[in-house]
Amino acid sequence: MITVVKFGGSSVASSGQFAKVKNIIEKDQKRKIVVVSAPGKRRKEDNKITDMLYLLSSHVKYGINADHLINEIVERYEEIKRELNLGVDVKREFEIIMENAKNGAGEEYVVSRGEYLCAKLMSAYLGYSFVDAAEVVKFNYDGTLNEELTAEAVKSKFEELGAIVVPGFYGAYPSGEIKLFSRGGSDVTGSLMAMAVNAEKYENWTDVSGMLVADPRIVENPARIEEVTYEELRELSYMGASVLHEESVFPVRELNIPIYVLNTNKPDEAGTKICRSSDINDKFVTGIAGKKNFKAITITKVVSADKLVVISDVLSVFKKFGVKIEHIHTSVDSFTILVNGKDMEKNVFDVLSDIKSVKGVIAVDVDNDLALVAVVGRNMRLKPGISARIFSIFGKNNINIKTIAQGTKEINIIVGVQNADFEKAIRAVYNEVI
Repeated sequence: MITVVKFGGSSVASSGQFAKVKNIIEKDQKRKIVVVSAPGKRRKEDNKITDMLYLLSSHVKYGINADHLINEIVERYEEIKRELNLGVDVKREFEIIMENAKNGAGEEYVVSRGEYLCAKLMSAYLGYSFVDAAEVVKFNYDGTLNEELTAEAVKSKFEELGAIVVPGFYGAYPSGEIKLFSRGGSDVTGSLMAMAVNAEKYENWTDVSGMLVADPRIVENPARIEEVTYEELRELSYMGASVLHEESVFPVRELNIPIYVLNTNKPDEAGTKICRSSDINDKFVTGIAGKKNFKAITITKVVSADKLVVISDVLSVFKKFGVKIEHIHTSVDSFTILVNGKDMEKNVFDVLSDIKSVKGVIAVDVDNDLALVAVVGRNMRLKPGISARIFSIFGKNNINIKTIAQGTKEINIIVGVQNADFEKAIRAVYNEVI
């Protein structure tokens, strides 16, 4: 059986981190497919390579001199090359990148070179074969991923070469043009590799020892999540828990390939297992997550108007402006739509104006002061009175509840509070139920 391993930006930020990666690979002969991100920060004041490449692309686009930026990027890779005595011609590789960029290769090509160069260095260091993600991660022309062609290409390359390093974060259209995943998409690349070879497991190595029950910036020393289901991970990721890209579960889910989130800097520490189901039932809450700065838009309709028609017409306004809907709450003659405030920053007045013009709408009220707190747990449905207990925590801590949402599967309870109460709410729930 094969283990697929993915190393994030902090895990490949320097030659010292490369050495840790090699030690991890050599401890398990099953680790034959390696996916890498672009080098991240070596220290707090450092820059991520991906951020610098986005900036470089802008410089090229607008004809701004970028020599200082190019030198800084190249030196990051040259430093790793020198300290590990590798034979990769980094300077020539970057000359080719800049030639292509100046000839119109585009932003996605330039940004993808962070992973590309890192994989070149890592393959040389490990003695594995380099496989360009553009050759194996296949996108359709409409931007959707072609999983079937991707799986065939990956499997073919792996069977041919035996041990490979693949850059994460990108693939290619049939034309060969580079297509990026959304930020953090190297996690998805790793998941696709695991699906393609039906791996025994997929290890995602980062700078934390697994997922935590709550954000450590809010809760001091939160507990580690031992096991989390794919479904719970999706809920937590969607609500702000950012250890793993939320779309990384899709390729491995049907094959029931477990994902392990592990710490490159502390490889012997237990991490978090992500799987289809779990037999661990001693805790009814798996994790607590949330986001601030939502808008709650309440639409009141004419009594005689068909509510379904009005809702449909209002939703078409959000679709027109590309604003994603988070939740919808309804009552007899009104309904409230929750959206992320960032999604409406540029067009809030246009959206509201169009809603007010919808036939049957008589009032539109906006609440800009809303944060959402999600309490997620596969075992909540097994314990009667959980909702009441959670709501009582808010009351005990003098936190006003503005909205409530819970699906019939009872895997999560989402509570809306004032932005100012967000951190207080998460701490209160954590201290009472964990």
